[in-house]
Formats: sequence, structure tokens, C-alpha cells
Amino acid sequence: MAEAPGAGFNSRGMSLRIQKKLIGKLSTKKIAKVFIDETTAHLLDRLCFIAKDYAGKKEGEKIIKDVIKTVIKIGILYRNDQLNVEELAMAERFKKKFRTCVMTVISFYEVDFSFDKHFLSRGLMECHAMLSQLIRRHLTDKSQGRVDHVFDFFADPEVLDAIFTLDSPYRGILDEMVVDLHKLIDGNVI
Repeated sequence: MAEAPGAGFNSRGMSLRIQKKLIGKLSTKKIAKVFIDETTAHLLDRLCFIAKDYAGKKEGEKIIKDVIKTVIKIGILYRNDQLNVEELAMAERFKKKFRTCVMTVISFYEVDFSFDKHFLSRGLMECHAMLSQLIRRHLTDKSQGRVDHVFDFFADPEVLDAIFTLDSPYRGILDEMVVDLHKLIDGNVI
């Protein structure tokens, strides 16, 4: 008996694999701006400046490239209904925790002497754990490594200290970032 046309081939699965592969190959800040809004792009540019200045040009660009790849791949998973009920609940918990971290960043910036690097680092590491669990079933170990890379940098208490101290060279950039973060929260993007 002959097999039905297309048996063993899943168009949707193939499309998803191709999208993830393309994003892996094409993710640059310019490509990301096609997929993200202007405020988020501006925020990523500011984060890139800090990462390049603190960790060196090559490492800083790699960190931001890892952010872009991860965000877009998760967006692809979500838009293609690849997340099960438990993963959707995890994504919602991640979003709430990440929003709390963003509001903490804003508060630490706006209220002098309130910065607590260990508090913020713990919150970011909780986000890291949730995001890792969320992508475990869908993305490769290499993608998991990208998530680890991003959170290892931004949740590092020394990096946070360099960004948030009152005499930080990043104070002006942090000012711009807080404006962007307010916009993203007000627009319910975060």
C-alpha cells in the first residue's frame, strides 16, 4: 500500500526549524529591529554599549547577540503555539518576575542609596532559572548556553555595581534606559 502524500513530513515542524535556524544565522541588531519596537531597540543599543565597555567589544556584542537570538526564538515558539499549558504558565511567571526586576532597576535608579546588588542579582537568577526551564524542551544546548551567557553577565553583582553606583560612568546611559523601561512598562511590553 502506498504512503499518503507527505507522510513522515511535517510542514509546520519544518517551518519552525527553518525559522529558528534563520534567526540563529541572521541575528544582528539590524535584523532584530525588524522584529522589535523602536524603544526596545534603543534599550538594546544602550545595553550593548555597557556590555562592550565593561566586557570588551567582541564579548559585549556576543552578549547582546545572545539576547536577540533568545528573545526572537522564544517569540517564534510562542507565535507558533509550541508551548504547552505548563510552559505558558512558566512564561507568565517569568514575565511577572522579569517585570518585577525591571521595576526594581527603575527604583534603584530613581531612589538614591537604595541599590542592593544581591537583591537584583537574585531576582535575575530566578528569571534565569525560569527561562531555562521554559526553553529546555524546545531549544538546543547551544541556545541554553546563550541564556546562561546573558544572565551570567547581567546578574553578576560586580557588573551591577559598575552600572548602579552613583558615580558610575554608565549613569547617563542608565538614565536613558530607565526612560525606555518606563515606556515599555507603560505600554505593557514588559
